[in-house]
Amino acid sequence: MKTIDELLAEGVAGKRVFVRADLNVPLDGTTITDDGRIRAVAPTVEALAAAGARVVVASHLGRPKGAPDPAFSLAPAAARLGELLGADVAFATDTVGESARATVAGLADGQVAVIENLRFNAGETSKDDAERGAFADQLAALADVYVGDGFGAVHRKHASVFDLPARLPHAAGYLIATEVGVLKKLTAEVKRPYVVVLGGAKVSDKLAVIDELLGKADRLLIGGGMAYTFLYAKGYEVGISLLQKDQVEVVKEYMKRAEENGVELVLPVDVLVSSEFPDLKTKAPADFETVDADKIPSTKEGLDIGPRTRELYASKLADAETVFWNGPLGVFEHPDYANGTKAIAQALLDSPGFTVVGGGDSAAAVRILGFDENAFGHISTGGGASLEYLEGKTLPGLAALED
Repeated sequence: MKTIDELLAEGVAGKRVFVRADLNVPLDGTTITDDGRIRAVAPTVEALAAAGARVVVASHLGRPKGAPDPAFSLAPAAARLGELLGADVAFATDTVGESARATVAGLADGQVAVIENLRFNAGETSKDDAERGAFADQLAALADVYVGDGFGAVHRKHASVFDLPARLPHAAGYLIATEVGVLKKLTAEVKRPYVVVLGGAKVSDKLAVIDELLGKADRLLIGGGMAYTFLYAKGYEVGISLLQKDQVEVVKEYMKRAEENGVELVLPVDVLVSSEFPDLKTKAPADFETVDADKIPSTKEGLDIGPRTRELYASKLADAETVFWNGPLGVFEHPDYANGTKAIAQALLDSPGFTVVGGGDSAAAVRILGFDENAFGHISTGGGASLEYLEGKTLPGLAALED
């Protein structure tokens, strides 16, 4: 795929360059609580603007139902992008309507605009090729060149991700180039021992990647809500912990395959449990106890890995040459249940190898818990996209950027 450096070398001055970014940031009202994705795309936008392009930035945010919804406006993201660039960023209040056309027409060389949430138009996510294509045609009318840099969306066959690049000369931005390079180190160029840490709520979200990793990783460390399905599959009582009974037989098969393949599959040996889910707004102290993983009371729920598990997992990461981590190990948003996730983050920092934090909640946890982002090998902006790449799937947004 053509790189942005090649595009810049050809010259972009005076051209309208459409940058498909991922500005899907978490909001508390209109306040951005984690601007990592905006900061990740800023170098691409800045380079294009510095080269004299008229930059049109577009993204989705949240899941509006194909119609405008003020709760999902990109206005806060546009303002934050302007702060990062140190320049005014124009904002269009629609996607391809009068405001978007006028805003783009008003750009001078080196200026930047953000258009409103792409998902305010049903054509963006439509499964109908014609409807999606029609929206891509309207977007194409706003630009002369396309730059794909929204890695967090490249696994989606959406108009701005898949259809639009076919309508314009295209290149990959700095973020996508970096992400693909990192993922190759987790697939084609792996240094061993290769250790994967998987957390998060649902085991069903990770089944495909576990299936693939059973033939590639040396160790799999399991935590978060998904761990309780594994513990249940071992015959343990898990109380009222998150459990997907419909996945138990699949999990049993995976544990058997791990043993046959020589993959060390490591589960929690102790957990923090409580009869109540914590209050994440007030962060009031929780009433919890630490129990062995095979002794969870029937009336209690596992909410974090325990101290012995934290030590065990750190020891399994100590000699790793390659580490991929996706998913928190507990309810990290509450201080009483953040220690498992903190321990994994610290173990990655202490590891001598190449460490990748796989986007989503893991990346958010690193920032929220106060770790230095630059101390990790790489923090991905796309949790789902990273997982699907590791599963061996073809990602529509990357395929569309191939020449």
